[in-house]
Formats: sequence, C-alpha cells, structure tokens
Amino acid sequence: MRRILFTLMSLGCSVALATTVYKWVDENGVIHYSDQPHPNAQKLQVEGVQTYSSSAAAVRAPAESEQSSASPNPYKGCAIAQPLDQQNLPNAQSVFIRVAADPMPRGGDRVFITMDGQGVNGGQPTGLSFNVTPIDRGAHSVQAQIRGADGQVLCQTPSVTFYVQQPNLLSPGFQGQPQPTTSPRPR
Repeated sequence: MRRILFTLMSLGCSVALATTVYKWVDENGVIHYSDQPHPNAQKLQVEGVQTYSSSAAAVRAPAESEQSSASPNPYKGCAIAQPLDQQNLPNAQSVFIRVAADPMPRGGDRVFITMDGQGVNGGQPTGLSFNVTPIDRGAHSVQAQIRGADGQVLCQTPSVTFYVQQPNLLSPGFQGQPQPTTSPRPR
C-alpha cells in the first residue's frame, strides 16, 4: 500500500514539475512512473496541470423570467422516520408515524400522511407526526407529502411498508416468540 501511495505521490510531483513521464512494469508486474528514463520504459506526454481561480468565476443571477417560472423547492429531502421499512410490530394496537424533513417545514407548508392509499386524519394536514389508532393487523404502507400553501407537492417520501401482528384465536399470546407446545392426547 505504501508503495502505491509513494508511486502516486511521485507521479503527482512529476506531473507538477515536468511534462514527460516514463512508465514501465518490473519483473513482478508492478507499474512504475518516473521523470527519469528507464530501460523498456514507455514515454508519456502529460498535459499541463489544471488550475482553478475563484476570482475568475463570474456568478450569474437568474433572469427575472427564470425566477418567476420556477419556484424554488426549499426541501433537500423528506422520509418516513417511523415506522421503519419492513418493520414487524407485534401486539400493536396503534402505530406512531413520524416524518423527517430537511429542512423543517416552513410556516405555510403542510404535511399530509397517507396509509394504504387513504389520507389519515380525514385527509387533513397532520404535522410531522401522527398516531393511528386502532390499527388492523396485516401489511400497511405509509407515505407522506409536504405541500406548499398553493397545494403544490414540494417533497414526497418513498413508501414504507410495515407489518402489524396481533393476537388471534390461532395464536392468542403471540409476541414474536414461539409458544410452548402441549403434548398430544393419547388415542
């Protein structure tokens, strides 16, 4: 590893100082670079070093027509933080849904959560968290949207699927652990 790092550093220095580099492979198959000629070396021509000057860059403000046609989206991202995707919830009577947004929603923006394709809270905004009670057993999918004051979707989370396991007649005490079995009755 040191040899490779040293070779790369040498190559970097030789590129900065010279425009001719020699490349060869030794008897062990190791590739070498140098600014000095070597028997059986291939001569490489290296272009000038690329540089960047921050003072040379001009910042262009968007034209007025560009600003009015595209409203900026303030959100870098949003996601369902709770429950986790593919999470099993044994004996759950309710589920707490939490949405994470970067940055936090602005004053006029609203969060809408849907579960199994239906809006929770009667389709009204919920905020970043909402508790669904009661919850049926089975698979459920949750998704959220952050909408602006004009109703435009500004951020939408990926769908998260979770599973609710509740006691039933076939497994009344199910808690994620196998139940002790009773010995069969003699015939």
